[in-house]
Amino acid sequence: MGTGGDGDSVGLARRGWAARLGALWTRLVKRLDVFIPAPLRYGPPLELSRARMVVALSLSSLGGSLVFTGLLQLTPYAWSMGVPSALSGALFLGVLGLLRWRASPRLPGLVVCVFLWASILFTALSLDMLAMSTHAASVLVPVMAVYLLGWRLGLVLSVLCALTPLVFFPLATSQPGLSAMEWSMGIFTAIFITFGWAVTSLFLTFRTEAHATLEQARRTLHENEGELSSLIESTDDVVCSLDVEGRLLTANHSAKQYFQRIFGGDIPPGTFIFRDLPPERQVRWMERLERAREGHRLKEDVSLPALGDKGQMIDLELTVSPVWGEHGEVLKLTVFGRDVTERKAAEARLSELHRGLVDASRQAGMAEVATGVLHNVGNTLNSVNVSAGIVSERIRGLRVSSLEKAVQLLRENEARLNTFLTEDPRGKQLPVYLEALTTQLTQDKEAVLAELQALCDGVEHIRVVVGMQQQYARFSGVVEEVSLPELIDGAVRLQAASFGKAGIELRREYAPVPPVWVDRHKLLQILLNLLSNARHAVKESGRTDGCLTIRVVPAEAGRLCIIVSDNGVGIAPEHIPLLFTHGFTTKKDGHGFGLHTSALAAEELGGSLSCASVGRGQGATFTLELPIRKEEAREEGTAAR
Repeated sequence: MGTGGDGDSVGLARRGWAARLGALWTRLVKRLDVFIPAPLRYGPPLELSRARMVVALSLSSLGGSLVFTGLLQLTPYAWSMGVPSALSGALFLGVLGLLRWRASPRLPGLVVCVFLWASILFTALSLDMLAMSTHAASVLVPVMAVYLLGWRLGLVLSVLCALTPLVFFPLATSQPGLSAMEWSMGIFTAIFITFGWAVTSLFLTFRTEAHATLEQARRTLHENEGELSSLIESTDDVVCSLDVEGRLLTANHSAKQYFQRIFGGDIPPGTFIFRDLPPERQVRWMERLERAREGHRLKEDVSLPALGDKGQMIDLELTVSPVWGEHGEVLKLTVFGRDVTERKAAEARLSELHRGLVDASRQAGMAEVATGVLHNVGNTLNSVNVSAGIVSERIRGLRVSSLEKAVQLLRENEARLNTFLTEDPRGKQLPVYLEALTTQLTQDKEAVLAELQALCDGVEHIRVVVGMQQQYARFSGVVEEVSLPELIDGAVRLQAASFGKAGIELRREYAPVPPVWVDRHKLLQILLNLLSNARHAVKESGRTDGCLTIRVVPAEAGRLCIIVSDNGVGIAPEHIPLLFTHGFTTKKDGHGFGLHTSALAAEELGGSLSCASVGRGQGATFTLELPIRKEEAREEGTAAR
């Protein structure tokens, strides 16, 4: 036990010393940067490291020269050796100045390398000793030359160092020639120098390629971050990131705008995002954040007062999602918010219109007409509700979670982004994935906009129906020229989502007929009733090949027919005479208003509505007959009223 404890203590002490030495080395490197000009400090990493090497060599050589010159003062060689030593120190001071002046490590590095080679040659000649030119230190010259100057200039200096013991030294000395041993030493020195040049050149090549790969990875990361940022900033929804304590990390532009509206100013990063809420609201949000920290995905509708607008509330649909770490812990939280204030206001206005319709009907003493109109509004509301549901499903189906995963993947690998984006299979696919995700989100946006247009069409129809009811006692419907295919297609669009969801096939067969003169919205009410009844009949039958056919065919005496056929549950023969009676229905949740009101509306349009069915399980066919000419529509409509 004691031995294990001592071993742990020694290990901790060693790690402590290693940490202190690492910190000391970092401070030393930063001190070297004082001698490096700003363009190099913020330039390419390889050039910065070369500049640091030049500074380190110059300072160490300068210090060595000063110490050596001082020690020479105690010897008989104070002048003979001291002067060259002092000159070498002055040269290294000049190298530091040259580095500041040129803002490039190449020329100072060349001066340092040439001086090192000249120093070796000078020392060997001064002492008349070949061993000084074959010393292991001579290998440092090609190594430094390749690192500071590149492999080409490094090769030149390596050749000079290799020729020093074999050529330059014998030519400059009085010795008659080199012995076999000296030749061997010179050849081995040349081989090792060449080897040092080759190894260093390979190292520099590999490092340059690694730097190029790193730069490419950084550029790719920058582009991906730009795409991701553009994707997040282009949405009008609130998107922000919180730490596990609810403190803000990042937020998009829309989120900052909402902070301004709700809190009266921007929220600095690191601030608790709900700090300006009342204490009781803060407590509730702390409870929600606690659930999110436990790994739950939360979705809630919240209402917050807008600062400065008395009584105005901002309704947000918030989704809080956890971001997981490598070991399954929650690292941070992502908040997505959608402003549903206008949608709720529209729902409130629609409800108010509904109440106004009922009140207007009661005041005018037209309860039956109001009931029929409400039924038509209800049919349209079904389409509106389905469209709203599809919009909601589309929005929920947006691949925001995929975007969260992409962001999480980048965060998890931010310490090794260069290798992750270039070597990891997932990282290599990330740019393509982000591009596909952007395309998918664009398609989803277009689909949502199409459904919103259908929803707006339904609300507009409801508005017109309500307006008709409110003025019914004073004005008859406006008769106008209508293209039946266009009107039928509009009615089908309002119900298309419901048919698609039920898996019912819609067929349209239009014979060439002229436009008709009718009250557009009354005819639309009739069509919506017939389509809605047909859809219910097919769904109730449970058929997998459900089908509904709408045909337009000419009839006799300037009239035409709109025929709506389905293969649903059909109608019993005894029920057909009662179909258009007020209050009669075969549906469990029906009221018996729709067909009765449609029959009355057909008479007001100068036409008629009839039904035929072979029997239960055989489907049904409804035929709406209408006059084509304007005069007939008005005369027959007036007679019906």
